[in-house]
Amino acid sequence: MPWTRPLVELHGSGAEVKDQYNNDDHHYVGSLFPTSTLIPVTAICILIFIIAVVGNTLTILIIQHFKDMKTTTNLYLSSMAISDLVIFLCLPFDLYRLWKYVPWLFGDVVCRFYHYIFECCTSATILHITALSIERYLAISFPLRSKVVVTKRRVQYIILALWIFALASAAPILFLVGVEYDNDTHADYNTGQCKHTTYAISSGQLHIMLWVSHTYFFCPMLCLIFLYGSIGCKLWKSKNDLPGLCAFARERSHKQTVKILGEYQI
Repeated sequence: MPWTRPLVELHGSGAEVKDQYNNDDHHYVGSLFPTSTLIPVTAICILIFIIAVVGNTLTILIIQHFKDMKTTTNLYLSSMAISDLVIFLCLPFDLYRLWKYVPWLFGDVVCRFYHYIFECCTSATILHITALSIERYLAISFPLRSKVVVTKRRVQYIILALWIFALASAAPILFLVGVEYDNDTHADYNTGQCKHTTYAISSGQLHIMLWVSHTYFFCPMLCLIFLYGSIGCKLWKSKNDLPGLCAFARERSHKQTVKILGEYQI
């Protein structure tokens, strides 16, 4: 059902009526932004959508098709490409909400699933980046041991565990969002919005979920700071351990180790 502009009582002459109508144009016919803003934003989003879908699809196909590309690092990258691809496939819903925030026409199930997929894939990407950073730390700090511990089969199990954890941790969002109407007693489908429910806000559950989302950001960030700080300290320390030609050889060895981080294969 098409959304109609809210009724506005207009008074005065024709010119005054026109001015009052123009002043009320901030409603943007169901959108949150004027058309002059929506057009360039939509064009940029469509360009990003095409590049992202093509790029991530090619990444997945190349890594899965060529056996030599199935290194432990590339397994993480392939899984992250799947996550990013799913997120960008949800972009049309974001564009629709930009152009037509009210009403939401796709139903309550799609609303909940849309938010759940976005939350799940975002969490999965963050977890993958953290796990990949841990692998790089082991490869640089303990190169021989990491070749024994970090195998492709174990990485596949880790990736599966990361996805299961992301799916489970994002599950509460299914009960925190839905289609809300201005009057729940007599629902007017012209006012339906896909957003956090009133109950989620009043019960405090939404605040808990926000804390979980913040944890997904700050904990991996602190972990990355520690890991890359440790890597930097170890490389700097080993560089100054031995003088002369030995130091040069050690530095060259470390550069080669860093270079093949994304290439070594068990």
